[in-house]
Amino acid sequence: MNIAFNRALIGVALITAVFLATGFQASEKTAGTAPPPVPKRTQEAQAMMTPQDALAKLRAGNARFAAGQSRARNLPSEVRATAGGQYPFAVIVSCLDSRAPVELLFDQGIGDLFNARVAGNVLNDDIVGSLEFACKVSGSKLILVLGHSNCGAIKGAVDGVELGKLTGLLDKIKPAAAQVPDSVQPRTSKNNEFVEKVAEANVHLVMKQIREQSPILREMLDAGSIGLVGGMYDLTTGEVHFITN
Repeated sequence: MNIAFNRALIGVALITAVFLATGFQASEKTAGTAPPPVPKRTQEAQAMMTPQDALAKLRAGNARFAAGQSRARNLPSEVRATAGGQYPFAVIVSCLDSRAPVELLFDQGIGDLFNARVAGNVLNDDIVGSLEFACKVSGSKLILVLGHSNCGAIKGAVDGVELGKLTGLLDKIKPAAAQVPDSVQPRTSKNNEFVEKVAEANVHLVMKQIREQSPILREMLDAGSIGLVGGMYDLTTGEVHFITN
């Protein structure tokens, strides 16, 4: 009986020791982990940034994201810190695709980016007006036109899909398909090389259209007060290939 009792006591002691050690480590870890500071987003900081600074910030953020080293963020604090005003450093024309959320893939927080999302990252008057607001009114320093790999809108355009209002949207992509050399065959969604070339040509097309369709933005671009770049996001690797001309 004494042997059984002693064994029971030893078992309880071991369990208690493990519990206390684990609890102490957890408490110690919790106590030593403070919420990350909220980055300062001010009009002055935005005004001091150059288009080159903005591009470098996007490059660095995507590198962190692709490497699995995105910064910890205190999102409730960012919500409160940006409630009174916004000073995004860049505006991104990106695709509707759910796998390409720009704040995540550029490792940015609330209030850092304007994001104009539309299937196929095409341009229309509303998007142009949004870009003019972002840059001329709100002070953003960079416009990024972002396409991505394996894009459903590109596939629909090259296959001639017709569906309600989507038909007109896909028609905006077809001029990009026409820019891809005829040597790239077959010219359907089954040819991944063709799809990717059309997607990149579409980025170039939209960059050109921004200059052509907005005298306001063209003047700012010519003055160097804002920049315009393109990019292709790889859904497989998480990396963005930037197009700077």
